[in-house]
Amino acid sequence: MSTSKKQELQWWQKYTLTLNEAAEYFGIGYKKLRQFVSEHSDEKFVLWNGNRAQIKRIQFEKYLDENMDVI
Repeated sequence: MSTSKKQELQWWQKYTLTLNEAAEYFGIGYKKLRQFVSEHSDEKFVLWNGNRAQIKRIQFEKYLDENMDVI
């Protein structure tokens, strides 16, 4: 009998983050991040999985570095 356990990656190892993970990782409030994503839904850092947005971590980091002083 084989017992398989799903291995969880650390956030800094993931390609995409859920909005909850991204809010905690980037230190942005969940509601503020959700609003920001809805206003920027066509940006390259947003990946839509059905109706759920996921954040492409590295692309969002670059976007913040290049475009944002305050969110």
